[in-house]
Amino acid sequence: MAPPPSKRGRPRPGDIIAGLSVALILVPQSLAYAELAGLPPFVGLYAAALPPLAAAFLASSPYLQTGPVAMTALLTFGALRGLGAEPGTVEYVALAALLALIVGAVRTLIGLARGGFLAYFMSQPVLIGFTSAAAILILSSQFPTAVGVSAPASRILGKLWWTLTHVSEWDPAAVVLSLATIGLVVGGRRLHRLFPGVLVAVIAGILYSTVSGYDGFIVGDVPAGLPPFSLDLPWHSLPSLLVSGVVIALVGFAEAAAIARTFAAQDRQTWNPSREFVSQGIANLVSGISGGFPVGGSFSRSSVNRLAGGKTRWSGAVTGIAVLAFLPVAGVLSPLPQAVLAAIVISAVARLIQLSPLWTMWSYSKPQTTVLWTTFGLTLILSPRIEIAVIVGIGLGILIHLWREIKIGVQSSYDDGTLHLTPTGVLYFGSAPQLNEALLALLTNHPEATALVFDLGNLGRIDYTGALVLKSVAAEAGASGLEVFFENVPPQTRRILGRVLEQKLPGLWPGWKTRK
Repeated sequence: MAPPPSKRGRPRPGDIIAGLSVALILVPQSLAYAELAGLPPFVGLYAAALPPLAAAFLASSPYLQTGPVAMTALLTFGALRGLGAEPGTVEYVALAALLALIVGAVRTLIGLARGGFLAYFMSQPVLIGFTSAAAILILSSQFPTAVGVSAPASRILGKLWWTLTHVSEWDPAAVVLSLATIGLVVGGRRLHRLFPGVLVAVIAGILYSTVSGYDGFIVGDVPAGLPPFSLDLPWHSLPSLLVSGVVIALVGFAEAAAIARTFAAQDRQTWNPSREFVSQGIANLVSGISGGFPVGGSFSRSSVNRLAGGKTRWSGAVTGIAVLAFLPVAGVLSPLPQAVLAAIVISAVARLIQLSPLWTMWSYSKPQTTVLWTTFGLTLILSPRIEIAVIVGIGLGILIHLWREIKIGVQSSYDDGTLHLTPTGVLYFGSAPQLNEALLALLTNHPEATALVFDLGNLGRIDYTGALVLKSVAAEAGASGLEVFFENVPPQTRRILGRVLEQKLPGLWPGWKTRK
């Protein structure tokens, strides 16, 4: 068996190779994801330099690679467009940096408060519905650029429709570049998981643009030099960005959490979600003060890191150092066709669309399918304000859960003067009244009864209100002349029942805490 990955210590040769391999992918991806967020491409380089370095030594997972990611970029675009900011402007760039600070502060606070359990808060129907719809939006937003047109529509799906209905406007050169890029990325991935398809596509695109004098959309001027450090941000917009920042902090963390959990299970190692929250939070704080935008953990780049031989968190630091060293010569990317960047995004995001659960989940759970379809539909309808769809999906999931919890099952029977009452499910403040009503109906139908037995063997959980209801019902039954018994008391309910039932009730059998 191979030795387990180390989280500390000096960098190993594998870490250096893995870090450089990821950097070769991260540079072009950061340009593409910055454009997806509505930012100038070079801003992506700022978000790809220092954030990976800042996160490296705080992360719980030795493989997690931090930087610009597609989903967070789309959420950033939705949040900033919701404020009416014009993409690409100085104001827009400053708002993106401020949003990164908010995301960073929220994640850091959650981690320091040991709130790592929030990584499991979003249900799978919400995640699947949102991720699939967001992936469709990302593909739709990149398609016009991939075919070399500038769609006049204001909404993402509107731009896709305009592009599809104006095929004569397409730029043949851009179409060829896009198809070639997708072929290199997807085909190279099938040839070998470490084949640098993205890097090859970028180099080929730059060479083609330079030699042929390509007159389509290109990256343009890329400032050379280190990231600009500044806190001169539009702080007056802080309240308007707060909700979006919290949503991005939680939703964007889902990918990082999935990466860390998956690799930890494969290596039979533990991981700390609270620590991961802190590392991702610090990375976003650094991104905000260095002219970047919200960042997260990348599944694809983390996989490359692991496959290329990364064993410690040093590989993430090497990635950040490599991107930082590239910044002074980043101007070589200026002639890169934007169609290549769009095709890179399309290749990376297409796999996120999961259409199968949209149909198959119905046979397993209709309420959960409702949550999935609601989240999926609202994400498409409300774009670019897709964070609202996430909030609605989470809220609907909670309401359905409460609705199902309220419907407690109560089985009752009567046998030779003894009433038997068996509640099934979770007894809490929402479901307790049903137990009370069932008992009153049973007493009314059998006034001759002399004893009442509560069989709690099927009870999953009970809260303080549920225990008070049991006490009240037992007291009323005892006052009416019935002997009251509690049988099969589950271990998880004995503690709270013991405290609530400390006061002796008429007819209550002694030693109930230990009776089976």
